[in-house]
Amino acid sequence: MNSINLFLDFMRTHAAITGVASYLPEYIMKNEELEEMVDTTSDWIMERSGIRERRILKDKDKATAFMAAEAAKKLLKKKNINPLEVELVIVCTATPEYQFPATANVVCHMIGATNAWSFDLLGACSGFVYALTVASKFIETGTHKKVLVIGSDKMSSIVDWTDRRTCILFGDGAGAVLLEPDSEGYGIVDSRMYSDGSGQPHLYQVAGGSLNPASEETVKNRQHHITMNGQAVFKLAVVKMADVAEEMMMRNGLTAENVAYLVPHQANKRIIEVTAERMHIGMDKVMLNIERYGNTTTGTIPICLDEWETKLKKGDNIIITTFGAGFTWGGIYAKWAYDTPEKNDPDSKNTVNEKVTVA
Repeated sequence: MNSINLFLDFMRTHAAITGVASYLPEYIMKNEELEEMVDTTSDWIMERSGIRERRILKDKDKATAFMAAEAAKKLLKKKNINPLEVELVIVCTATPEYQFPATANVVCHMIGATNAWSFDLLGACSGFVYALTVASKFIETGTHKKVLVIGSDKMSSIVDWTDRRTCILFGDGAGAVLLEPDSEGYGIVDSRMYSDGSGQPHLYQVAGGSLNPASEETVKNRQHHITMNGQAVFKLAVVKMADVAEEMMMRNGLTAENVAYLVPHQANKRIIEVTAERMHIGMDKVMLNIERYGNTTTGTIPICLDEWETKLKKGDNIIITTFGAGFTWGGIYAKWAYDTPEKNDPDSKNTVNEKVTVA
């Protein structure tokens, strides 16, 4: 950007992340438990994915909306915000509570955000980045002041626990961020989203939609679970996540020295390492928690932001990048908008599991 463009960008209203929170179920499924279920070993899982354990929501009466609401309640309490002040709630999920109504509608009721309108956004693992980009436009145009973006997925509900290729990868969890306007140059500065529908056969759920409605045959054939061609997904993801991260840096004149953190979708440790290498940054600048949570799909990025929140400083440059089914991928460059005084330990369960109620 030239100096005039930089000045104009500084003057415009940005959508700033002003708060983060997350929720993860209490039950921890370690690799050793999977060794008893499928033909695999903990060492093999670690080598292929970097995952040692993941969280599973065991309560059959709770699902995606519950986790989303818990993350949102925690965020509202942390920010001391009345839920009636929230104007829009976007829930991105690949495992909606129902086909309809939207999970976001259910979440609004659960958290008491009765003045907000809401909708779901489906972008698979890229859903949170897609939703963050969409939500930012409502802030930038001045029509909204407080927007919640929530990524929540109960992946255990669609995992085939007999398929060692996929059951090792996914976990359950949710994360939420609050977006508010900023006129001092902080917030979401740039974003670039991509999609390629030719990737559909490589990662999808065969049945349950209008093409293959649920039937005795689809259930018998286990078509309501994740179907994935891991090699094809990995091959493209390892390129596209790195491409879009590099693009964000080049478009905005960033270097490895002035990027504070890479916030990558937590799908595979090897993909993340390649992205960091392309950016010429060390792993000390990468938010990485895949070892403990696996791939929580739309929840991975906001969960990372919550765990690293107090390591971030006002003005830090962060690059967010993702890749998901579809194929979908994208990147965001944001300038962090606030400092948090308390030290946050990413290994502490208290940062993610506290249940909060809103009166």
